[in-house]
Amino acid sequence: MTSNAMMMLSNVEPEESMFVQNLIKDMPEEEQNNYVMMYLNRRRDTTLILICTVVGFFGFAGLQRFLTNQIGMGILYFFTGGLCFVGTIVDLSKTKSLNSFHKNQLKF
Repeated sequence: MTSNAMMMLSNVEPEESMFVQNLIKDMPEEEQNNYVMMYLNRRRDTTLILICTVVGFFGFAGLQRFLTNQIGMGILYFFTGGLCFVGTIVDLSKTKSLNSFHKNQLKF
């Protein structure tokens, strides 16, 4: 992996960084850099996810799910009040995992 791609991944969690490194290890240097740039552009900031989750307690539940492209869950949270606040509390405890992409969401 190139040093440029490593430097770009310095702001993500170590586990997430290892995951991305394993995905791009067999790619050419330019492709690695492009992939990391696209990945970071699609990734949401943890603070933004945390703020949107807290907003769910005061009115618009599910906003954090809309930001992470989980539209169905966002609609469900909106109409059920964050699944009676239980889902919102769970999302509050896992804000770091909400901002990273799962394997099936990494298709560009």
